[in-house]
Amino acid sequence: MKINSGEKSKRSQLVMMFAAAVGIPLLFALYEVKAHDFKVEEENVIALERKQSELVEDNKQLIEEISVLSASERIERLAENELGMHKASTDEIVRVEIKDEQK
Repeated sequence: MKINSGEKSKRSQLVMMFAAAVGIPLLFALYEVKAHDFKVEEENVIALERKQSELVEDNKQLIEEISVLSASERIERLAENELGMHKASTDEIVRVEIKDEQK
């Protein structure tokens, strides 16, 4: 059986229409899957940015607390009031020098 060019043309058109009929919905489905994946990743990024912002604020607060706790006036007050320490007067200071004796 011989197929003429008109039948070949019709057959190729049918194949193209079938490919389009199947391919286009598949492409739309793929697009929807990728759009959903993108949305999920976008939500993850937003959550991570929010968490980062919270951590930066917590870090600022901790730095402020360190500054307050390490203030020399506070340490001096705690040493005097809670540990019974006082500033050494000049005559209480003893200088110790260790000489390195090499043989």
